[in-house]
Amino acid sequence: MTYLAPRQGLFAIILLVSFCLQTLLLVISTDQQLSKSRALKGEQMVAQLIDEARLSLENKDRVSLSVIANRYTSEQDVTRILIKDNNDDILVPVGNAPMQQGDTIRQIATKGDAVIGSVALTLKDISKGEIIAMQWPFVIGMLLLHLLLWLIYGYLARPTKEQINAISRDVSELHREQFRQLDQRGSERDYDRSSYEDDRRAADVEVTQSTVDNTTTADASAAVRTLNIHGAVNSYIRGQQGATSADADTRTDTEHDSDINTDISAGIKDDVDAKSKAESAHHTENKPSETSHNQSIGKAAHGSAGLSATRTFDSVRVQIVFHDEFNMLERLAPAQRLPYLALCTQLLNQATTELLKQPLLLGVSVINEPSFDDKGASVLLKADNSHAKVALAGVMLGKLYLMLNKIIHDKHIELSRFALPAKAGVSDDAQSEAMMHLLHGIGKKEQMLILLPNAGLKQISNHVQVQSIMRPTTVYERECAIFEGGNDAMIQRLADVRNAVLMVDNQEASYS
Repeated sequence: MTYLAPRQGLFAIILLVSFCLQTLLLVISTDQQLSKSRALKGEQMVAQLIDEARLSLENKDRVSLSVIANRYTSEQDVTRILIKDNNDDILVPVGNAPMQQGDTIRQIATKGDAVIGSVALTLKDISKGEIIAMQWPFVIGMLLLHLLLWLIYGYLARPTKEQINAISRDVSELHREQFRQLDQRGSERDYDRSSYEDDRRAADVEVTQSTVDNTTTADASAAVRTLNIHGAVNSYIRGQQGATSADADTRTDTEHDSDINTDISAGIKDDVDAKSKAESAHHTENKPSETSHNQSIGKAAHGSAGLSATRTFDSVRVQIVFHDEFNMLERLAPAQRLPYLALCTQLLNQATTELLKQPLLLGVSVINEPSFDDKGASVLLKADNSHAKVALAGVMLGKLYLMLNKIIHDKHIELSRFALPAKAGVSDDAQSEAMMHLLHGIGKKEQMLILLPNAGLKQISNHVQVQSIMRPTTVYERECAIFEGGNDAMIQRLADVRNAVLMVDNQEASYS
């Protein structure tokens, strides 16, 4: 049998404390070194900035000062530069100090003996996490070293066979010594008891002998008779008392046992009754739960049947939603939101019209008139005949609008105007609600999800590539696919339609 090292857990705690202290000392020393180097670097940068900006600061040229300050804010350690004139009025604030705080270095700019302004430069604080990330080889090395020390201690400090045998001998000797002392104490008690009885008998004999010697023969005989009578009476009384106490004890024990048996029987009966009542109540309560469980199983089976891969379809719904993580569209004023939604609606309608002109999508028509609101837009496409590729039309329309929305989004961001990225979902009309849940649950920016039966996937298999969702958690996520790319012919066709849509809409894709 292999024994563990003594106090191995305590040694592990000591090693853990040692590792934490070494890591803390490493972070503190590194932080001090970096703080000194950054302070020296900041002073040099402030002095250099004052030399470059002295003329512009004297003339209060804000443009030149902004250009000069922006060159210094490109440094990784600089978070903000604040340039003031001689009246302590701010000329140029550059940087994002409210977002990132740090040490500030201030210096007065002079020309001769005259003060022409001041410059304040804020350096970013280095977090403890960045220091640990910079020193990760040392931290991992120390962790492995402490783990190795713990393993070595656990191996070397284990008791050997000789030590185990010596401990066993000591324990056995201790037990034998304890038993020997107990035997000696018992022998001494027996010896004392026997000595006491012998002494009492000798004393009785001596008293009787002296009494016999000191009395006459008649008195001796009378005394002997008297002693015999008293001894007989005492023996009789003791015998009667012993019998009475034994009978009383017997009756008491019998009554006690009878009471105990009665109590036990009553307790068992109560337990049986309580258990039967609890089982009947539990059975009664489980009936509704079993019914609801069966109903949930039936609903799940019905949902699985509705999601069958062999289901038929003749219409496809393309749903487009905004990727609005911070609910910016709701906070936007109606004077800006409504024109933006109108622009998206016009773009979607024009894209649908131009796309359905393609000969590849002959026989596909639009059922509804799509319009954008805060929740997005939905386009319902229908196959007019059995040869119409309505699934391919839905996938192409979703990808086309994502291409157009990216152009509009980038243009608006370039002009510092509001715009949102989008994501699209393509499914048969029966699974449109499930697709909406998927878009809000797992949909990502500029991504298109596809939830179609086997017949729809067969339509698009020669034109696009899809991939399954990693680690699905629901049956819909398992059946859903993500658009990964298309062949060259399809991408070229979509690019031509995109250009046609942008050329038709000559107005600038913006709003006031």
